[in-house]
Amino acid sequence: MSGEVLMDVGEQGVVHVTLRHAGRLNAMSRAMWRQLRAVFEDIQGRGTAVRCVLVAGEGGAFCAGGDISEYPGFRFDAAALRDFHENDVWGGLRAMLECDAPIVAQISGACMGAGVEIASCCDIRIAGSGARFGAPIAKLGFPMAPREAQLVVAAVGDTAARQMLLEAATFSAADMHARGFLSRLVPDDAVAAEALASALRVAALAPEAARMNKQTFRALKQPLAHDLIDPIATKNVAKATPDPYGYASSAEHREGIAAFLEKRKPVF
Repeated sequence: MSGEVLMDVGEQGVVHVTLRHAGRLNAMSRAMWRQLRAVFEDIQGRGTAVRCVLVAGEGGAFCAGGDISEYPGFRFDAAALRDFHENDVWGGLRAMLECDAPIVAQISGACMGAGVEIASCCDIRIAGSGARFGAPIAKLGFPMAPREAQLVVAAVGDTAARQMLLEAATFSAADMHARGFLSRLVPDDAVAAEALASALRVAALAPEAARMNKQTFRALKQPLAHDLIDPIATKNVAKATPDPYGYASSAEHREGIAAFLEKRKPVF
């Protein structure tokens, strides 16, 4: 089972999108990234029939990151790695960013890596007090893809993003609320009710006005919603890393993933 992204049309124009990957804390597989894109393209095509989208993970986690068990099958080849990030991952994230319906994130438990990226695409983020946030991929021996990093920096802030990526730091929900990433922080047993209440409040308001606001927000962050990131940033990335996926076959990349799968500490 490679997990799935489910869509359910609820009451008052609220669409529920659920990340489900049993036994893996809803870690995103390649199939799930493709489903995420299809789901949000479907939602966008429904127009004002969708007044709000509520994104949640099944069970006690939002999303623990990527499905690392799949990684040896494609990450060590630069072309395959590029296809994964530029088409699978960014395809899903871009579909969320281009969605005109407001998106509420219901965050419980682990919100790591891919989970932070998905949450960063949401307009309102509500978390339980026990949620944890981070992107500890340095332990796996690889960097965050450029557009994904730009997305995360814009949402969590430069300081937190640097700690997540350079220290493999993780943060509490209280810390992320203080940093402005979270809209509201509630007890764990209240997060589902609070997120639904937020979605219903949005859904009860003028849908065209909400969509126009989303379009304005997107225009203000135009580089994130298009194929190319900021041209200046692109030049800087090109100078620092001629091929952002050239690390695919590197020894530390292989060691980081092997160590995780073998449940041992990596030796870099």
